[in-house]
Amino acid sequence: MGKPTGFMEYDRQTATRRPVEERLHDWREVYHEPVLSVPEMQQQGARCMDCGIPFCHQGCPLGNLIPDFNDLVYRDQWRDASDRLHATNNFPEFTGRLCPAPCESSCVLGINNPAVTIKQIELAIIERAWAEGWIRPEPPATLTGKSVGVIGAGPAGLACAQQLRRAGHAVTVYERADQAGGLLRYGIPEFKMEKRHLDGRLAQMLAEGVEFQTGCHLGVDLAATELQARHDALVLCGGASAPRDLPIPGRQLQGIHFAVPFLTQANRRAVGLTVPDDESVLATDRHVVIIGGGDTGADCLGTSHRHGCASVVQFEIVPRPPDQRGHGNPWPQWDNVFRVSSAHEEGGERVYQINTKEFRGDATGQVRELVTVQVNMVFDNGRMTFQEIPGSERVYPADLVLLAMGFVGPERGGMVAELGVELDPRGNVKSDALRMTSVPGVFTAGDMTRGQSLIVWAIAEGRHAAHGVDTYLMGRSDLPLPLALGQDQRPFG
Repeated sequence: MGKPTGFMEYDRQTATRRPVEERLHDWREVYHEPVLSVPEMQQQGARCMDCGIPFCHQGCPLGNLIPDFNDLVYRDQWRDASDRLHATNNFPEFTGRLCPAPCESSCVLGINNPAVTIKQIELAIIERAWAEGWIRPEPPATLTGKSVGVIGAGPAGLACAQQLRRAGHAVTVYERADQAGGLLRYGIPEFKMEKRHLDGRLAQMLAEGVEFQTGCHLGVDLAATELQARHDALVLCGGASAPRDLPIPGRQLQGIHFAVPFLTQANRRAVGLTVPDDESVLATDRHVVIIGGGDTGADCLGTSHRHGCASVVQFEIVPRPPDQRGHGNPWPQWDNVFRVSSAHEEGGERVYQINTKEFRGDATGQVRELVTVQVNMVFDNGRMTFQEIPGSERVYPADLVLLAMGFVGPERGGMVAELGVELDPRGNVKSDALRMTSVPGVFTAGDMTRGQSLIVWAIAEGRHAAHGVDTYLMGRSDLPLPLALGQDQRPFG
């Protein structure tokens, strides 16, 4: 700790967003660049206190060396800070933009003061590293002669592939989309992370010797058994891509869509790619209702604003979170408090404790409105249920409904069925402490095994699986583990 009194001298200072009236007319990231000046970032690093036990480590699934890089930023030792950051995190430019920062919820300073701006410091470090040319390919010094196929090019698959390649294995990543990146490519809107950041990491991995085969759907275009014969090990990183549906009257009407295909189209348009006219879904001049109050729903909200929707409402079935921690949500837990994302800042209505009962349409089969009822959340023997409030029915106009209610697990067909891997009681791919499935030599990582979760968990899972694969192939592994083997804390999964 370079400045013992820094946390008493400096206030928390965060990045400012571009004006709403400006950013609604483009797809660029919402924050000003640079986020803060170098002296301002050094002050933020100086706020990290000598807390004895850095509970921020407990909050970070990757085990990032947070006090180390905070102090190095304060001391203006940015190259060393970058090295510390990359020791645990393959892609800080992704987490620095997209992670909700559970580390900050666990910050000791956050007990009675605003927490250290850990996420912002992380992003500043990696942006400086790219600008200075410190990020270079790290090909393996020696090759093992072993071959690994990684299925899925999202954050878990990319992290796993990079670790395994640096360990000396031949690695091929198979991706069913036309470009690598998974939800980073087509699920996360451009205004949250411009895809040039993803492309920079993919270029690094290509230079390191990782091979990519896109447009390759395992279990559909390519038999899983053929891939098993081609490689010494497989890693399944297909994500929890089966969306949660809403099977209520009127679900068959036109104009009701899952969130990810809607966001995928928007991301394609934002970077100049085409969308077939007969598949196009736009929010322009439409009354939009988003069912689901999480991050995916907020992404649909920001996208609808940029399309120029006539109106937009976002539904959430649970009550509005409190403005401050409740008694049942103590530090260092994730603080379940009311937050305003950039998309919410841009407009639209947020409605809590609401449940959709029915979709109604016109004679052409197009959805035109939906019927809702207010609900109370109650617990019966520890099980959460929702009770309707009599007389609270309301009709909302809607000619575009986006279902953003999360995901129920991996898709059951395709490679999961063909490989015959066991599923756990939650419907995810079952794995052991090394992240190996019930099929020898077949591993899994990310949302496919832990369920819908955060990008920081996906990267941690990918690194964990890489350690397991390396151990399986070589008898031991020098690859670092982000978590203790067997550790299973699922605050977001």
